[in-house]
Parts: sequence; structure tokens; C-alpha cells
Amino acid sequence: MTTPEEYSEFPHFTHSVPANIDGVRLDKHLGDFLKNEVVSREKIKKLIKDGFVTINEKKCTKPNTKVFSGMKISVTIPEVQNELIPEEGDINILHRDDDLIVINKEAGLTVHPCPSCPEGTLVHRLAHSIPEITKMEGFRPGIVHRIDKDTSGLLIVALNEKTRLALSEAFAARTISKEYLAIVHGTPPESGEIKEPVGRDPKMKIRMAVVPNAKEAHSAYRTLYSDPKGKFSLVAIKIFTGRTHQIRVHMSHLGYPLWGDTLYGGGVKEDSPLAPFASRQMLHAWKLNFEHPTTKKQMSFTCQPPQDFIALIERLTLAVQRVALTGMPGCGKSVVLSALAEKGIATWSADAVVHKLYENGADGWYVLRGRFGSEVSPDDGPVNRKALFARMQKKKSNRNEVEQLVHPLILHDLMLFWQEHAADPFAVAEIPLLHESHWDREVDIVAGIRCSEDSRQNRLQEIRGWNDDLIATMDSWQWAEDDKMKACHIILENNGSLEELNNAVDKFIEAIMRVRAKKLQQTVEAITTLWSE
Repeated sequence: MTTPEEYSEFPHFTHSVPANIDGVRLDKHLGDFLKNEVVSREKIKKLIKDGFVTINEKKCTKPNTKVFSGMKISVTIPEVQNELIPEEGDINILHRDDDLIVINKEAGLTVHPCPSCPEGTLVHRLAHSIPEITKMEGFRPGIVHRIDKDTSGLLIVALNEKTRLALSEAFAARTISKEYLAIVHGTPPESGEIKEPVGRDPKMKIRMAVVPNAKEAHSAYRTLYSDPKGKFSLVAIKIFTGRTHQIRVHMSHLGYPLWGDTLYGGGVKEDSPLAPFASRQMLHAWKLNFEHPTTKKQMSFTCQPPQDFIALIERLTLAVQRVALTGMPGCGKSVVLSALAEKGIATWSADAVVHKLYENGADGWYVLRGRFGSEVSPDDGPVNRKALFARMQKKKSNRNEVEQLVHPLILHDLMLFWQEHAADPFAVAEIPLLHESHWDREVDIVAGIRCSEDSRQNRLQEIRGWNDDLIATMDSWQWAEDDKMKACHIILENNGSLEELNNAVDKFIEAIMRVRAKKLQQTVEAITTLWSE
């Protein structure tokens, strides 16, 4: 380390204090005197404390010393000896000139050294790739602003002290515009503004929080896209202040934390299928606009988010495709459902759920017992289906009442089925009364099973033992077949052999996967178009 006694070869400035100076602090006076030398106030303080300043040929080490006219002041500015150890590493430089660079920082890279990360930072890589930055003092040479380690995106780095000071002043004056992209939980309003003060969380010191009387913090957001199912939204957030974790705190405070942000409520469990796709807070510095401090030219940069943004959006969009099988009685829905189950597809049957609900002591048994008594729900057995059916046949209002009692229980079980298989590509539910019950809003793809009328009648009579009157009654409680099929996305014909049916089921699976892939492609293209404009 250079000592004051060894500074003879370094820049040396001597002057007499003018007559109009009376009782001004030494550091302020030197700041004005050396303004053309581009020396920061902090550096001047350090020079004074380190003994590089004399007053009337006597060393002065106190920055707050008062100076008066006639004093002879000398200051020496030694060459910086930065102790940073350069490290190799990739840097994605988007722009470079004599004064500054603009980079796209990768997620997971800390910007500058700190006690918890003394090496392996962006600054260490810069020291290797652009050695001239080490001519600036400290462990943050060239750094005029920062983004969190796990935030990706645009960052300006000054290449000399003059530019560093100018950019620092511009950031302090809030003349530099910064906008971020974030993937948040839920569906925020179309736009909004947040002016909540941010400070250290009094309950957890590693966090920041909205704290009364803390430093002002100002953010504004606009929602670019919201998932129809409310799982996520893509928002653009502009910040007007630069508080630590400002965006993360503000969006969490509003109830829309960033996906992957474990510190502020947006993380996912380690064993969740989504864990590999949300391993960091999904925040990306997207747009940057500023005036070049030397050329005065307006500089504008846009940087698309990294692949992990798209991967998470795809994974959230690829939530289980809820497929419903429907059709007339006897069309072969159960046979198709069994064929799908044999191929490893998750399946659910409304009829099977009804059977469980009607067991003695089950929920369905209880609700029917409470309404119709032991005639329908006997003490020693399951629901008496014949007695229940007889009631339903008498009046339409009786049938409506039974459906109002039982259908919510069936629907609840269906919702649990979708949740259980949320990570599957698709799952299939056999729902005979899908349209009649208006449950079509609870599914993504409706598949209709159809066969010839002769085949359907024969199956109902020979396999189920239904007579013509029963068939007519059951058909009357449903939409006409043509209307059902018109309301379906896919139709599977079931008129041939079992082998033909299996082939049809294979094509059915392929069709669902194509629909799924098309939906995904449309969603991703719509979103990526937003950040490409």
C-alpha cells in the first residue's frame, strides 16, 4: 500500500484558499476545488483521513476541519491499487463504449463482493474482462446500481470515475428509467401504483417489509397477461425508487408474490413438481432508458427474459388438461374409460362416485336420509336406488331436488380428482350429465362417445336389462345426442370391435395431446409477443 511519504510521482495539487472562503469544511472545499478532476466526496474524505492532505504544510486528517482564506492546501491523489482478484467468467455485454457498458446479468450471479459473497461476483469477472475498471477504488468499481443475485437482466457499469459519478447522480435524481418483468401468483388488476414505505422487517431481519415511517418507495405495474385459471400473471413493473427488494416487497404486500420468491411468500415446496421451474424469484430487469453522461444521447435497451421464464410459464400452462367423457346411456363411455385406465391414464367415474356416496353411512346416504327418511336410506343397507328412482320419476321437481342434494358431493370429489392429478398431462372423467349439470365449465376438453342407435339399444337391453320405458325415461333426462355431440371438442366412434376401439382410444389420446400442445403454443406465443414488442 502506498504511503503519503511515497506519493511524489502521483498527481499533486496545491493552492491558496481564496478570500471569499471563510469557515468551510475541508472536504467540501476540496470537492469544489477538484471538481474537474472527477473525485468523489467519499474519496476526498478518504484522502484526508489517510494523510494525503496538508494545510500550511502540516498534515490534516479531519474532513470537517474548517478552512479560511489565505491557507495553503496541498492534496495528492495516489493511484488506486485495487485488491480485487480477477476471475474468469462469462459476461453478456449488450453495449460498450469508452465510458460504460450495458450487460444482461444472469440469474444467480451476485453483482459485487460482500461479506456473504467475497468472490465469484460480476465485479470479479469484470476485473478480468475489462481490467481498466480496477483503476477505480473499492470493491464495487463501476457499479452504479445493482439487482439482486437471483434477478436477471439489464445493468449499467461505468468504466471510469467521471462516468460513475455522473450515472450515480442520474440514479439519485431518478432520471434513469427501469422496468422489470415478473411472474406473480394470482391475477392482479390491469394496472396499479404502490407508494408504500419499505424498511427492514422488524420481525425478520433478513427481510424487508412495508413499514410505517420507513423510506419512501414508489412502484407502478401493468398486467400484461393473466392465466385464465388464475395461476399466474405476467406483469411489467416500473420502479421510481431503488429500495432493497422493493418489487418483491410491494407485489407481496398487494397479495401477488413473485413465483419462486421463498422470502416473500411466492415459493413452492421442495417436493412440488413445480420446484425445478421456480428455483428463484421470477424477476427480470427488462427495459432501461437513460441519457449517456458524455454524448448526451438517449440510450434505450430491451432485454428478453431468460429461458427459465418461458419454462415456468409452460409448466404453469401445462397444468392437467381436464378431459370429460360424455354421451348417451349405452354408448360405451365406461369401456372407453377402462381402455384409457389400462394405458396408464388417470380416470374418474361419476357413477362409481355415486356408488360410494350411496353406501350405508356415506355422505350421500346421510343427505338423502335427512330428506326422505329410511325408505330411501334404510338403517341396515345402502341407498335404495329403486325407491329413489321411483320418487324421481313421479315429478320433475323430485328429480331436481335429488340432483341438488347429490350433485355437489359428486362435484367436490371431481375437484379433488383434478387436484390430485394436477401434474399429469391430462386426466379423464366420465360424466354422463356433463352438459345437463352445467359442469362443462369445470373441464378443458369435452369428448363425446357415440355409437349407432341399434348398438346402444342392444347394450342397454342385453347388458343392463333396461326395458324400452326405462330407456326412454333416462334419455328424456338428457340432452338429445346431436346436441351433446355438437358441444364436444372430440368425438370417438364406438361401433366396431374391441381392437378397433383400442385404436380409436390411441387416436383419442393423440388428439388430446395435440389440443394440449396447441393451447400451450398459443399461450407462450401470446406472452412472448408481449415482451418482444
